Amino acid sequence: MSYQNTLEFAREMDQQDPLKSFREQFFFPTFHEKEVVYFTGNSLGLQPKTTASYIQEELDAWAKYGVEGHFLAKKPWFAYHEELTQKTANIVGAKPEEVVVMHSLTTNLHLMMVSFYRPEGKRTKIICEAKAFPSDAYALESQVKFHGLDVNEHLVEVAPREGEHLIREEDVLAKIAEVGDELAMVMIGGVNYYTGQLFDMEKITAAGHAVGATVGWDLAHAAGNINLKLHDWGVDFAAWCGYKYLNSSPGGVSGVFVHERHADKPELPRFAGWWGYDKDTRFQMEPGFKPMHGAEGWQLSNAPVLGMAAHLASLDIFEAAGMDKIGEKRDKITAFLEFVIQDISTRNADRCTFEIITPSDKNYRGAQLSILAHGQGKALFDELTKLGVIADWREPNVIRIAPAPLYNSYEDCFRFGECLENAIQ
Repeated sequence: MSYQNTLEFAREMDQQDPLKSFREQFFFPTFHEKEVVYFTGNSLGLQPKTTASYIQEELDAWAKYGVEGHFLAKKPWFAYHEELTQKTANIVGAKPEEVVVMHSLTTNLHLMMVSFYRPEGKRTKIICEAKAFPSDAYALESQVKFHGLDVNEHLVEVAPREGEHLIREEDVLAKIAEVGDELAMVMIGGVNYYTGQLFDMEKITAAGHAVGATVGWDLAHAAGNINLKLHDWGVDFAAWCGYKYLNSSPGGVSGVFVHERHADKPELPRFAGWWGYDKDTRFQMEPGFKPMHGAEGWQLSNAPVLGMAAHLASLDIFEAAGMDKIGEKRDKITAFLEFVIQDISTRNADRCTFEIITPSDKNYRGAQLSILAHGQGKALFDELTKLGVIADWREPNVIRIAPAPLYNSYEDCFRFGECLENAIQ
């Protein structure tokens, strides 16, 4: 498509956008003196206007029924997480029995690694990406230490080559082959939080399995953003948060995927809790853990219903929009934003040079662009904030922006370009 960096072109694209009506289903921040350009859905998604009513329904049930709300509420709390299951499976490309919404992201990653990182004999090593999100890095380090192993020896990082920002796929595959029968697990962020790089999860999963390792993914920046096919790709496990692209409240509930081939393996070690126990006999409270079928068997505690209600409000919007249409707009609007940035950079090359370190190939990115502003740095970001752009700064010198397809418009992209040019000047 041939883009133009004009307001008229942006508005024409918005008129043709099949998802344009969804923008009206979200609240935009009003704290700024200017109408904001909200490009931080990769950090915290906007609140759906229906969220309050979904939560209020459960507050009313609590007031009316007390503890009996577990069985008498319109959506009984005893099985509330089941309200989320099919919609979640549709977003991540899974079968319903392969997903469950529970707990928080890093908690869920730990629960998954208890089962799927089982160092034994010489098969003890983990491969991850260098500069993983800090919580992932800490989780991986602590898992290695939990098994009494040396982090420097058993945690293997794949980094970008000297002078490059992105990790080459061939380097990941080569490292998997090199570690070979010493490799216990591969665990990488499906979309790198810093660069926005999307990894070929299907290919890397197959490579890990080929040498006998388990393969899991942190999909914090992928769920609700990338068109995922976790079942078809054969991924062993994955986890993601609900508060970024999935717009499900600050610190909102997390999702977990466990492939169906692990659905009925009570012998898999796990940290058990009573909500993962066979629900038909759960209240008999017998000794000895009997896990539920599928991903539900990894639950620990009963559902945090208010947080799940916020999550359900967003999932219903995703269900109405459909991931196929979300993905189509994601690619178009991100390409337009990239064009706008490059146009501004070309016209202001004497003042500042922008380097987009996110891959230009739509097959290796989602709705995020990470910008290096050579010669400007944090001062440029601060000026953008004053002009009404809500973006994200990451040390040492990256501005991250994400045009979320459900609520961002092409006009937002044009307005960002105007703010960027004004900030330079």
